[in-house]
Amino acid sequence: MSLNEEVELLRKIPLFANIEPAKLKLLAFTSERLRFAANQELCHQGDMGDAAFIIIEGSAEIVVSTPNGDIKVSEVHKNDIVGEIAILCDVPRTATVVAATEMEVLKISKELFFRMVSEFPQMAVEIMRELAYRLEKTTSQLMKAVGQAR
Repeated sequence: MSLNEEVELLRKIPLFANIEPAKLKLLAFTSERLRFAANQELCHQGDMGDAAFIIIEGSAEIVVSTPNGDIKVSEVHKNDIVGEIAILCDVPRTATVVAATEMEVLKISKELFFRMVSEFPQMAVEIMRELAYRLEKTTSQLMKAVGQAR
């Protein structure tokens, strides 16, 4: 995939939709492109976050380890970003991300991610929207689970 194709791919991701092409070119150029086989871990719950991942192709499962075993809490697909919570909050990874299919991702380092967020306030707004959506979804799932347990 050429640099221009990567820029076009990044433009389709809501997080990067309003960023000028020259900056997206820098992001694509400085990111690391990785491939994962099905069932391979992208990152592990409890590890310190050093990067976020943008899914170019494939899908992954978000798995949380509990005392009663692992629980799949979500899935991510093409154009989704995953792993940003650990680098935003400087906390250990909150879940394990496992490739459900063969995957291709762009790995964005913590330093590059923060530079992009500080230079582009719109990106920070999109991150807040995505995190708020995830919180609402998790809260809804929790409420359903509590209701079923009663």
